Amino acid sequence: MRTEAEQIVTLRLLKGFALIVGDDRVTLSSSAQRLLAFLALQDRPQPRTFVARTLWPEAPTTRANANLRSSLWRASRTGHHVIDASVHEMALVDNIIVDIHDAVAHAHRLLDESCRCDDILTRQTRDDLSADLLPEWSDNEWVLIEQEQYHQLRLYALEAMAKRLTTAGRYGEAVAAGLAAVRAEPLRESAHQALIDAHLAAGNRAAAQHQYLQCRRTLLEELGLEPSEALRHLLPHMTSR
Repeated sequence: MRTEAEQIVTLRLLKGFALIVGDDRVTLSSSAQRLLAFLALQDRPQPRTFVARTLWPEAPTTRANANLRSSLWRASRTGHHVIDASVHEMALVDNIIVDIHDAVAHAHRLLDESCRCDDILTRQTRDDLSADLLPEWSDNEWVLIEQEQYHQLRLYALEAMAKRLTTAGRYGEAVAAGLAAVRAEPLRESAHQALIDAHLAAGNRAAAQHQYLQCRRTLLEELGLEPSEALRHLLPHMTSR
């Protein structure tokens, strides 16, 4: 049995915020949640003044610094060491597992054509790349920036995953990855293309045709545009429709 010091601490930011110690979810104030999330999304210790200004941009400096001290105290009240803080800097402690860190690392591997990725062509990777970052948090500029950055990265990664799975002959999984990309961004032609490629590679021409027509209908209704030439060439017999 693990002692308290040995318990695994996990911070989840995909699909929503959750701090979990062992098997238990830890209750945190909203300000402490935002502090933990912000520090988790940084790749190095941050100056306290920068953290305060970013999290409370509308507040005067003295108030923002006071808010930061309060949030740090509230985080410490959980009884678990989650933040390393000095007089000048602070960071999330190194031993906390953060779900988005693995998701981002996997995304970059999928996008690197020189990397073998057999070990991460899994449902868990697809699920992580299908999830939004802190979807219910949209009231701060720093959150919106992080959300958009991860959104774009995961779209490219899902498409790359679909292509790798198609090449490996794992067509059902390739279709699932392509569908995840389409659901995340229905107007993205490259996502539809990855999905159509998977259907065609599996020999499912009817499914490929259905996906093309769905893409065309969406583009026409939302943007008044026809599919690109590259997409039309996947199904040349459909170009007259």
